[in-house]
Amino acid sequence: MRPVITGIGIVSSIGIGKDAYWDALSRGICGIGEITLFDTSGFKGKLGAEVKGFSPDRYLDRRETRRLSRCDMLGATALMEALKDSGLDLDSIDRTRLAVVLGSGSAGLLSGEKFKRQLFNNKRPSPSLLVSFSSSALTDYIALKTGAQGFRSTVSTACSSSSTAIGIAGEIIRKGIADFVITGGSESLAETTFSGFNSLRAVDEVPCRPFDWDRKGISLGEGAAIFVVERYDRAKQRGRRLYAEIAGYGLSCDAYHVTAPSSDGKGIAHAINLAVKNSGIDMACIGYINAHGTGTPANDVAETNAFKLAFGQSAYNIPISSTKSMIGHCLGAAGASEAAAAILPFVRGIIPPTINYKNPDPECDLDYVPEPRQAEGIYAVISTSVAFGGNNTALILRRAD
Repeated sequence: MRPVITGIGIVSSIGIGKDAYWDALSRGICGIGEITLFDTSGFKGKLGAEVKGFSPDRYLDRRETRRLSRCDMLGATALMEALKDSGLDLDSIDRTRLAVVLGSGSAGLLSGEKFKRQLFNNKRPSPSLLVSFSSSALTDYIALKTGAQGFRSTVSTACSSSSTAIGIAGEIIRKGIADFVITGGSESLAETTFSGFNSLRAVDEVPCRPFDWDRKGISLGEGAAIFVVERYDRAKQRGRRLYAEIAGYGLSCDAYHVTAPSSDGKGIAHAINLAVKNSGIDMACIGYINAHGTGTPANDVAETNAFKLAFGQSAYNIPISSTKSMIGHCLGAAGASEAAAAILPFVRGIIPPTINYKNPDPECDLDYVPEPRQAEGIYAVISTSVAFGGNNTALILRRAD
């Protein structure tokens, strides 16, 4: 059974809703700017890709917003967008065949920070701030909201979490474990996370510049990307639009360092090769790579080396871009947000750019698409995710028809 994406919900710093998101990506709009969620005056790096003007009231009532973290509200909004887009009538399906698989990063950390501040300032903190602190809180909320009684799982492998979740979603459809899966991930900015990356000296003082000679680090971001995935035959019966098929995925571990990727790229290349094998398609069918592309010196060299190992000389002919240059590094939601960006060649015939790429690095000598580019006839794409601990995921999406 073929797993296809029929619904997409996006909340990002460059737009809310899939069309707004794709429009901004197509024009190379940058969502990285001043952070207002917390005080950044004590940090060297101060910028981030914050979702501005976010209001969950369209989909959530006040009782829910009091109990949900910002991360969960971003995810809940994306969920409702995805369900609306898919046209799925939950009352018409067997909910024991509805699964939920999400990736999670910092989860309700921002709410936990607020709880701590209130406690330390001798104020009585609201216990509801800790209700959604768990990394599985959004998964549980979505299962409750939709009545999903099937397979349920939360993946937490740092920055590759939601890519892995999407891969698993495709797998459980293929194996007949579920007929429908809600998958993706959500992440909110948080001071603790921001402080940690600053302490690692991994944050750029200007909007990040993936693959550029002058790159100095990441720009943290937030957002959510939720997908409705279902069996191809069911989707065709319902007459739904098929955005893409989850063709395959591959997982690997560098077993190298707690934060840094192995510079030789062998672990990432292994994940790519496994994904291609899992998909059953020919390596030559890959027409675009949405790279992890954090903008750190180590990551961008490691990925470049990985693409050369996996594709050989053909790597020089494949357009590669990092949409983190526009939406920042969304950590637990990064893989899902980038999977949605990787679909852009299918739905708009456009390859999203790596903005801020100005000065080529001799060690990063592939085609990084500095401007939006027209691209017709792309059959399959890869989205790579490279996480702390060497957790690598390669996700392959292809045209569904």
